[in-house]
Amino acid sequence: MSTGKINVQTENIFPIIKKFLYSDHEIFLRELVSNAVDATSKLKTLHKLGEYKDDPGNLRVNISIDKDKGTLTISDNGVGMTEEEVERYLNDIAFSGAEEFLKKYDDKAKDSGIIGHFGLGFYSAFMVAKEVDVITKSYTGGDAVKWSCKGDPEYTLEKADRSERGTDVVLHLDDESQEFLEDNRISGILEKYCKFLPVEIKFGTKTIQVDDPDGKKDDNGNVKKVDKEVENIINNPTPAWTKQPADLTDEDYHNFYRELYPMSFEEPLFHIHLNVDYPFNLTGILYFPKLKNNIQIQRNKIQLYSNQVFITDSVENIVPEFLTLLHGVIDSPDIPLNVSRSYLQEDGNVKKISNHITKKVADKLSSMFKRDREDYQSKWDDIKVFIEYGMLTDDKFFDKMQKALLLKNTEGEFFTIDEYREKIEEKQKDKNDAVVHLYATDADEQDAFIESAKNRGYDVLVMDSPLTSHFVQQLESKLDNVKFVRVDADAIDKLIEKEEQQEANLTDDQKKMLQEVYEGVVEKDKFTVQFENMNEKDNPVVITQPEFMRRMKEQQQVGGGMMGMSNMPDMFNLMINANHPLVSKILTEQDQGKQKSLAKQSVDLAMLSQNMLKGKDLTAFIKRSVDMID
Repeated sequence: MSTGKINVQTENIFPIIKKFLYSDHEIFLRELVSNAVDATSKLKTLHKLGEYKDDPGNLRVNISIDKDKGTLTISDNGVGMTEEEVERYLNDIAFSGAEEFLKKYDDKAKDSGIIGHFGLGFYSAFMVAKEVDVITKSYTGGDAVKWSCKGDPEYTLEKADRSERGTDVVLHLDDESQEFLEDNRISGILEKYCKFLPVEIKFGTKTIQVDDPDGKKDDNGNVKKVDKEVENIINNPTPAWTKQPADLTDEDYHNFYRELYPMSFEEPLFHIHLNVDYPFNLTGILYFPKLKNNIQIQRNKIQLYSNQVFITDSVENIVPEFLTLLHGVIDSPDIPLNVSRSYLQEDGNVKKISNHITKKVADKLSSMFKRDREDYQSKWDDIKVFIEYGMLTDDKFFDKMQKALLLKNTEGEFFTIDEYREKIEEKQKDKNDAVVHLYATDADEQDAFIESAKNRGYDVLVMDSPLTSHFVQQLESKLDNVKFVRVDADAIDKLIEKEEQQEANLTDDQKKMLQEVYEGVVEKDKFTVQFENMNEKDNPVVITQPEFMRRMKEQQQVGGGMMGMSNMPDMFNLMINANHPLVSKILTEQDQGKQKSLAKQSVDLAMLSQNMLKGKDLTAFIKRSVDMID
């Protein structure tokens, strides 16, 4: 037996490892299992290259727990190590065996599945163990050796009793880490990090039900089910994203989605298969969920892997933010894993990967639109918030998607931007030559305004996503001579101002008298009373909220817009239709009580149409209406 000192620069390296190597101690298992997978992947590559002549057999990694001894063991039947390699790989923290192996075999080993990015991975064992034993035997032959260390720079190295090639890493867990002796705890970690590792991972056994081997039947004549204990293989070594798209069916993609998200109750709309090997390595499958108008609860659904090892599901620094609304898997060994998140955004490979994914998503959507527009339209309500988000935050995505952006009107008809402009340009061009796009955010609540617009021969869009206020502003800035105005932002004839003006039936003195009546039945600090020369068939009173103020407040609510706008009180215009018969009746009514009651009733009708009449005010309105009928 020999002893020695690990090649480290400080005597305090182990306390530092224990406390700071990873913020989450459970990651030690990912690192050790990944190393074991590396060892098997190396042997597989050596066999493929003819440098290992024997049959490698069933290559796998085995995890086992011994509660009596307080140990957790990670075993593999890969390349193993000689005594010299143990000295080299385990006693020099700065050295990475996987990196050296990749350099030695260069291009021949590029598909070997070696992770090789985790640096201090082996020493993560000391975050949870008071002592670590490594018992190993090299595929090249020679004696097996045992390396032992108790969490300080001292170690021992001696011959060991092991007849098969491979390595056992035995962790003697410390008192603070006894949780890792529980089957459920280990199963959870393996499920999280090792679910798709390229080598079988065995963890104990499990009981399944199979047909009775003797063919015994139950009372219904069906073959009985009996319990059978089988090996518990916790991973799928060949997940869908590692295969060629030509080898997969739609059912394969749906099954993989269910494998990723077993608790999901909805199927995805469609998918994109990523498969790039130059100028960077990238594979993966991205799914479009049914987003509807929700941009919050779907985040953190993209899982990042490196050679099938789970890294994180927080990919906002790796892909553009709008892509985090998608679900699925991205696997790339070219994303640096040991750098700060702020640096990730500046990394050249990360930028290339991000741009490529954005392009692939835009290309997929554009091709769907061109290939089967009817199907694309049927999915529009589920994907529009994603497309709007992307166009708002990524100029290149905006340019690629502009021709595939759809607008839907209140009749349920779909148009591209150019098609819709052609439809409305003649009737909805104002006196300044701007083509005014009228839109509703809630077709039911804004029905009266929509009908008023239709009576003028105008068309109204439905734009009800949470991003609408931001998105219409962007479209106004990108498109020539285009305005977007919500249909309840003003009197209809002011929304699209023409050269000709509607004549008024009221004199200035009459307006002044009526203004006093109406100001007496509304909150002056909330409503501004004004008169508009509308059509006599329009409502007697219309309540509007100025487009600019409302848009700024909405933008603040979802992020962006002018600071402080969300705290501004709501202000409304109370617009009196100067040409409506009811307004004339109020003017000629001699009884001031009846005059006030009629004015209040017309205001409440306007508030009711805006869903603004509630509580005691609504009760009073109903009672007043009954009294008028009587």
